[in-house]
Amino acid sequence: MPDALAELFAYRFMQMALAACLLASVGCGLIGALVVVRRIGFVAGGIAHTVLAGIGVAVFLRGSPVMGAVIAALLSAVLIGWIKLRWRQDEDVLIAAFWSVGMAVGILFMSRTPGYGVDLMSYLFGNILLITTDELVKMALLDAAIVALLLAFHKQIIVSSFDEEFARLRGLHVEAIYILMLCMVALTVVLLIQIVGIILVIALLVLPAAGAAQFATSVARLMALSVLFSMLVTVSGLMLSYQPDLPSGSTIVVLAGVFYVFCVISRALWRRYRKRALAGSL
Repeated sequence: MPDALAELFAYRFMQMALAACLLASVGCGLIGALVVVRRIGFVAGGIAHTVLAGIGVAVFLRGSPVMGAVIAALLSAVLIGWIKLRWRQDEDVLIAAFWSVGMAVGILFMSRTPGYGVDLMSYLFGNILLITTDELVKMALLDAAIVALLLAFHKQIIVSSFDEEFARLRGLHVEAIYILMLCMVALTVVLLIQIVGIILVIALLVLPAAGAAQFATSVARLMALSVLFSMLVTVSGLMLSYQPDLPSGSTIVVLAGVFYVFCVISRALWRRYRKRALAGSL
């Protein structure tokens, strides 16, 4: 087995893909934990699908797709947060509007860009085997931005996530913190696009963190476990998809789903065992 792994990752493109998995798992694990705690997975989905508009516009203008994705993700995060907080619009309707309009705008610009079907489709479904050094550098910068923001505002985010009224009494600007958290979600979405694509981003953002939540007793442990589980799922999915020539992104997401079910069942069995052990001791 070690020899097989060494042979697998002897290829340059597999080394790049492995690095991308590890980099994406850092942001995915950290922010995925907050998404699970705040229960905003649907919001992350709305932001993810709006990203397609930024990619389509950027390529149409011969710009950087990654920069277009970052701008569109941050803009949608700010708008979703601001409209929800200020206008008190129903969140599901608001996100559905951004979701559908963002996709539609992206497709419109794609249709006017010659040769769009080859490169831009990788952003929809992911193509980790085509990762370049430049894209790895951009992923590392996005990771650095996410970690820096978390270190700077960790306490404020945690307090406002669990008790908004207490946070307000402590003088925290809860609305601004919420929008900041959505911006971090937006950066994480861009991180994951190359791994699983826009369509499958929500699953990879939520499932490893949800699995980690079965065992974590604090937010810090949840984040650490979530990063670890994300690395396990992405690297394992990459290896499993290689030999049978399966789509890497889809394989990773299916594995994430299986892993989540395993975590839920494991926790249930452990609870049942502890109850029986406690009853036996009495």
